[in-house]
Amino acid sequence: MTKAERRRQLLKALIADRFDGIAARFADAVGIAPSYVSRMLYADGKAGAKGIGEDSIEKIEVALNIPGYFAGLDAGSTPANQVQEERAIYGFATPPGYVRFDLFEGAAGMGAGVANADYPEVIRTVNIAEWEIRRKLGFLPAPGRMKLMTGRGPSMRPKIEDGDVVMIDTWCTYFDGDDYYLINVDGDAQIKKLMKRTDGLWVVSSNPEFPEWRIDPQDLTVCGKALIGMGLRRL
Repeated sequence: MTKAERRRQLLKALIADRFDGIAARFADAVGIAPSYVSRMLYADGKAGAKGIGEDSIEKIEVALNIPGYFAGLDAGSTPANQVQEERAIYGFATPPGYVRFDLFEGAAGMGAGVANADYPEVIRTVNIAEWEIRRKLGFLPAPGRMKLMTGRGPSMRPKIEDGDVVMIDTWCTYFDGDDYYLINVDGDAQIKKLMKRTDGLWVVSSNPEFPEWRIDPQDLTVCGKALIGMGLRRL
């Protein structure tokens, strides 16, 4: 079996394992056309067929957060063995009809900032039914896009209680209007509301006992939007 054939079989196994065999769902998650996926799957010499090039592999691995998935395709390996090895390494075997949400490493302070290494997490992965995700978000996010973060402290009460698990949309890495965000200020992670006012950008807590402050946008990094309406609470 050639390297191209092994890559093609591994891609088929990946689609079967993570997307219930539905190539269109895979194409949507990666951000490529379904017809392009078909050409990669059936690149057997037919007119218009397309192999899985290095550029395609990189895009798939980045989009699905599975670095090195296609690595190690030596003459002695098989797609089935490769899939089992990757399951052991990345643990992404998600039941059909569910979406996997992994931990965004560390905790986010809701008061003073939190150094992420200070708090070991209780959960690392949660599988949530697709219908519930669609109901809450209005769409089905690409694998790896949404992460989970534990809030620490009282400053966001009653919106977020100490110990609540918050879903973070990591694709939002900029100020996208007044909303709740996971931000990093001077190396500390915090969940706060960012508000644009006539005199600049303000960091606001839900708890009135904690003062708000104006911040230079250059002094903070937006790590994602905090979807506090998801209602995960204490998982």
